[in-house]
Amino acid sequence: MNFIISGKNIEVTQGLKDAIEQKLGKLERYFTPETEIIVTLSVEKGRQKIEVTIPVKGNIIRSEQTSNDMYVSIDLVEEIIERQLRKYKNKLVAKNQGHPTSAAPSGSIRKEFIESEEESPEDNEIRIVRTKKFGIKPMYPEDACIQMELLGHSFFVFSNAETEEVNVVYKRKDGSFGLIEPEFS
Repeated sequence: MNFIISGKNIEVTQGLKDAIEQKLGKLERYFTPETEIIVTLSVEKGRQKIEVTIPVKGNIIRSEQTSNDMYVSIDLVEEIIERQLRKYKNKLVAKNQGHPTSAAPSGSIRKEFIESEEESPEDNEIRIVRTKKFGIKPMYPEDACIQMELLGHSFFVFSNAETEEVNVVYKRKDGSFGLIEPEFS
């Protein structure tokens, strides 16, 4: 695996590089040797943040973790990435009707990982426990934001009166709003 490590507002010491390569090196069993792992370390208001991005064919495996200690953040991000990889494996196997040997590896993922039988109880597939149906009436994005606020939700699905497409507005971490519009390729 090829590590691309950079820092924002932090000097990336040899100790940090070693910790990253040792901890994230455990992921080597999942990836081919030429896989790139992009790691960005940053310090914001005393918070130690690590962002890890692993591009695989057609997908991106990504996690960011923040704590008071960069080494704790490194530990946390490795656990999250590993959990995402197990879910990704289940998705690939399910896509091929439960036949792991017919699942073709996607890009940088090792074939052995996809074909392995190892599974833990937390690897259960995603379960939808509730389905909700509601009428969608055309409205403007600003009106959808107001409706979302009135409902106390963090997102709201609506039909955009301008484009006549289904859109989603959502509340961002900084308190501002975002709009998701479909783009068909």
